[in-house]
Amino acid sequence: MDAIIPIVEQINAYVWGPIMLGLILGTGIYLSIGLKGLTLTKLPLAFKSLWRGRKDDKSVGDITPFNALMTSLSATIGTGNIAGVATAIALGGPGALFWMWLTAIVGMATKYAEAVLAVHFRQTNHKGEHVGGPMYYIRYGLGKKWSWLAFLFSLFGIFAAFGIGNTVQSNSVADGLSSAFSLDTKISGFVMMGMVAAVILGGIKRIADVAGKLVPVMGISYVLAGLVVLALNIEAIPAAFATIIDSAFTGHAATGGFAGATMMAALRFGVARGIFSNEAGLGSAPIAHAHAKTHSPFNQGLIAMLGTFIDTLIICSITGLAIIVTGVWETGGTGAPLTSAAFESSLPGIGQYIVAVSLAVFAFTTMIGWSIYGERCASYIFGDKVIVPFRVLWILAVPVGALADLEFIWLMADTFNALMAIPNLIALALLSPVLFAITKKALEKHHNK
Repeated sequence: MDAIIPIVEQINAYVWGPIMLGLILGTGIYLSIGLKGLTLTKLPLAFKSLWRGRKDDKSVGDITPFNALMTSLSATIGTGNIAGVATAIALGGPGALFWMWLTAIVGMATKYAEAVLAVHFRQTNHKGEHVGGPMYYIRYGLGKKWSWLAFLFSLFGIFAAFGIGNTVQSNSVADGLSSAFSLDTKISGFVMMGMVAAVILGGIKRIADVAGKLVPVMGISYVLAGLVVLALNIEAIPAAFATIIDSAFTGHAATGGFAGATMMAALRFGVARGIFSNEAGLGSAPIAHAHAKTHSPFNQGLIAMLGTFIDTLIICSITGLAIIVTGVWETGGTGAPLTSAAFESSLPGIGQYIVAVSLAVFAFTTMIGWSIYGERCASYIFGDKVIVPFRVLWILAVPVGALADLEFIWLMADTFNALMAIPNLIALALLSPVLFAITKKALEKHHNK
């Protein structure tokens, strides 16, 4: 392990360097301009489409458009919203939150594009299920000569799934429950394993049903608790925003237990943790949206972009602001314990338990959501015969992650996130003319109604 860590650190520093940051933000900005700001101007229409998508759509597909978003959100709302935001602020300073916001704003265009192309180019497998995602819009949108890029995405997706979607989640939960309730990590690891097994062995429909019920409840509950923390520190909010904006462009000097951070650190960790949380550009979410019962790639794209809006601009913002307004970011803490300290300082006696329970539920839904992503990537390469062995391996990885070293797991997850994003972002850029044409036609149809 000691020999592997330096190698992975070097790869991580390279793939999350200026080129990668430019690729993520550049693609999002390019798509935002090409879509003429649609992700902001059509936000009300997106919420209307989401509400209509609560009911079964008579269109072809496997799950309702609403449950497709909930499945996507089940995978994105996880430790990134609690531990990831805290880590970004601990390593990059308060300015990291600003770059998370910017990543989310342009990332809404990226997420919209992913879902539109996923539905447009989706295929049907031998079970009659609709399958799609970057590997399919690369293969069927760009043609056979780009099959190698689809293969790379799927390969990186498998490894990323076991990192961001499985072991990181179980590790963070075990650590959080141990801190809050003194629960043995072995016990939490095996309990999580049983819960994950009970859901994912039922396939996409059971996962979507569970996500459709659990995600709204857990998300709203955490947001309400966070708003209470902010309300109790309302006088500190204006100063917090000033600190965030200032340190985003100038860095932040060492204060208290905080070691100090440069502007580049704020940018790097803000973008990296933002992507880790909302997954815009990774190409994961469109795998879920490809299952939606819909004839309209445009409508599903609008619904999909709400995932980034809800995940980062709402939930991550509440976490980040809570950490800053309470001042705990200056203590030198990091990860979930830092978020826990923020809630506990304002809600003594219950704050840490709110965070611990939220973390456990968030991570559980992430593990079941990401199981679909990893499974689809594996079946693209090896065929459907790999599905059952993959699910078994996924279940067995849960307790392994709970007992592993947190720092190394985060490092691996960050690295494969970037590697997974590269083929997807290349495909989005190359297929942008198709995306813009679909969008233009849909908007003309909408305006003529």
